Amino acid sequence: MDLKVSFYLKREQKEKKTNAGVQPVYPIVGKIIIGNDIAQFGTKLKVEERLWHVQSGRATGKSRAATLLNREINKINLGIHSRYREILNRTGTVTAIEVKNAFQGIATSRKTLIVLFEEIMRDFRTRIGIDRTQATYVQHEVLYKQLKEFLREKYRVDDIPLTDLNHSFIEALDFYFRIDRKMKPGTVKARLVLLNKIVIIALHRNLITSSPFEDFRIEKPEVKNRSLSADELDRLMNTPIRYSTQCYIRDLFVFSVFTGLSHADLKKLTRKNIITDDDGGKWITDERRKTHVPFHVKLLSIPVQIMERYRGLATDDTVFPPMSLGQVNIGLKKVAKKCNIQKALSFHMARYTFATQICLSQGVPIESVSRMLGHRNIQTTQRYAQVNNEKICLDMKQLSKNIADKFSF
Repeated sequence: MDLKVSFYLKREQKEKKTNAGVQPVYPIVGKIIIGNDIAQFGTKLKVEERLWHVQSGRATGKSRAATLLNREINKINLGIHSRYREILNRTGTVTAIEVKNAFQGIATSRKTLIVLFEEIMRDFRTRIGIDRTQATYVQHEVLYKQLKEFLREKYRVDDIPLTDLNHSFIEALDFYFRIDRKMKPGTVKARLVLLNKIVIIALHRNLITSSPFEDFRIEKPEVKNRSLSADELDRLMNTPIRYSTQCYIRDLFVFSVFTGLSHADLKKLTRKNIITDDDGGKWITDERRKTHVPFHVKLLSIPVQIMERYRGLATDDTVFPPMSLGQVNIGLKKVAKKCNIQKALSFHMARYTFATQICLSQGVPIESVSRMLGHRNIQTTQRYAQVNNEKICLDMKQLSKNIADKFSF
């Protein structure tokens, strides 16, 4: 809807004459009209009735007083139109009271999605290193940029009022992620779960009365086996590799396979985290960087050999020389190719392999696996420790032995 701004005299508030023969002056009042929506505002300007032209809403004549007055009215008019365009471009809808409040510098109570997101990100940024991580903040940044792109492409606006978020908006965003951006189901779920957290904050702050996710079911992606098989792990560990950097990357991966450490936990692992028990066995005792959950993992012979191989090469007390996750994952792709592994190898797969091949397939209870991985609950561990055919075969062999003499037919 188009904006109209008009000005008129408020004659019922005629100011008293100060001297005999001086004409009374009246306050000039503005009116913002958007469709059937109207908002009035004071201009703090005054004029004599004889100088006022009702139809144009301006002072008449070319006197200095009339020229200055009309200049101020035009400035007000331009300022209102500017605020109107800003709000309309940002949210797609605008009311007269919103334009009035924006022009007068009054914060509107109609909070928008992007503005709230920016507030949450600022708060999050101040807590990085305390109870928040940089990696999680990056996820906020990614979703923030994608939401702005979605709003521009879908609605041709830069922002949207929180009160306009509904089931249709979430469905459209889900379609945009899956079809237009061709994101994988797991990525889509992660984006929508993060957005839902923003919505929950809006609910707690009473910025909205209901959640747009209320009747929306976030599709859970099919869990794929991200663990290496026993044969793939054997090839990874025993295939000759020529280059030292790739050998180092493979060693880091194998160390994680036998300890379950993530790259972030491996990066900060120090000699102080290695303790020796009464039997001479070595243990890693630390807390997960992501969740701050304590974990304890016994060091088997292979990870001990790898540790000793790089003793003294790190610049500080850390066990391994630093290498970024990006460099490691790029190197792992090259290692996988040389080892004839068809899977898209990533460092995180080492934790899956630890849970599935090293622990669960060898009879370690899932409760123990959960503690070693530093998970808060068994449900998370169940996504890592997947029951494979090898595990089933071993379990059935053991079952066959256990019941061999207990039944007859």
